[in-house]
Amino acid sequence: MKKIIALMLCLLMLVSVCACSKKDNGTNPSTPTQAATEAPTKAPDTTTPAPDAGGDKTDTTVTDTPEPEPAKEITITDMIGREMTITPGSYKRVVCIGAGALRMYTYIADVNLLCGVEDIENTTLEERPKMFDAAARPYVIAFGDVFNTLPSCGVGGPNAQAAEAEKILACEPDLVISEYEDVEKEDALAAQLGVPVVTLKAGPAGVFADEFGGSMRLLGTIFGEEEKAETLVAYIAAERAEIEKRVASVADADKPGVYICGLGNWGTTNHLMTAQNYINFNVANIKNVVNDLEKNGIQAIEAEKFTALGDAMDIIIIDSAAVKNIKPAFADDPTMFDTCKAWQEGEVYIEMAYNAYYTNYELALANTWFAAKTAYPALFEDIDMTAKTNEITKAFLGKELAAEIFAKPASFGGYGKIDTATFFK
Repeated sequence: MKKIIALMLCLLMLVSVCACSKKDNGTNPSTPTQAATEAPTKAPDTTTPAPDAGGDKTDTTVTDTPEPEPAKEITITDMIGREMTITPGSYKRVVCIGAGALRMYTYIADVNLLCGVEDIENTTLEERPKMFDAAARPYVIAFGDVFNTLPSCGVGGPNAQAAEAEKILACEPDLVISEYEDVEKEDALAAQLGVPVVTLKAGPAGVFADEFGGSMRLLGTIFGEEEKAETLVAYIAAERAEIEKRVASVADADKPGVYICGLGNWGTTNHLMTAQNYINFNVANIKNVVNDLEKNGIQAIEAEKFTALGDAMDIIIIDSAAVKNIKPAFADDPTMFDTCKAWQEGEVYIEMAYNAYYTNYELALANTWFAAKTAYPALFEDIDMTAKTNEITKAFLGKELAAEIFAKPASFGGYGKIDTATFFK
């Protein structure tokens, strides 16, 4: 019996030893196997990460991106002194009303936010103001395909200068950009529409005016395009500085007398429409033969004064928009330029339309380069007006538009000298 018991104890001990040996070889965490002490083998990657610019694999680690902070309301003062609260970058439906408003908007903001345009801007409409169709309006050339798809927010044009609240409301804007510079009317319109009405302004010096730069910065603030606005303002300042540097040393005795002819003023223009204290001539250090008028700015002089100034006109620069009115006048009186020295000597040149539903600001800058080049060809012989026009329209509108501008009927092929013997015949 004792032998049987001893045999059973031996068997129990043997089973216990085997069990412990198996546990240590497979599952005991305190006794790692060889595989556990080596670096783990990475499972095959079945995806192909996109290479970066240098050909290396892109880090595909997913990280938590913080949500952008919502835009905060701020108080702004528009260009006619009206304070209002706006939320920068929040506007999705915009209309522009009044002469020049849409043009200035396109320099800074996204045309795809527009929800309506004035009839004058939509070239597909049969019933609309058409007095500027032959002249170049670079913003319409650049973005007319967008304008032509949008509903009307009013007639527009020089003969319909009044906000049309019902048509604006029908476009359901959340913001209105305006060029109607009347505080009371703008306040009343904003109250009627229930959305902010922000008023822009250019100023008498046009593209070189502080008001124009202020309008660009204001648009930059409203639409979150501050950098774009500052870049454009800086570009204009640099262009002005370059022209002024080139002409700074020209002595008064070496300056030709220049007459600017046919500047637009709300659509009315002919050879008698000119300007005293003309900003383009001031920047280019050009001697303006018109210098003894009672006031500055674009205005008509008397025919007798035009005749009297003829001997002082070494150069005539005709704004291209005036040709349509000068041509029939010349047909009636082919002697109208006979007293003009420049006409007799063939020193007559064409610049691009300065005003076409208010100022073409990019063309005003290009015209300044052309006036300087015309008056002082030796100082600007490196300037090609096609290249310069393309550079300027690219800076303002993001597109090179010289070919399209020069192709407009009222552009007469672009900047250059005209043949006085045949041009008006």
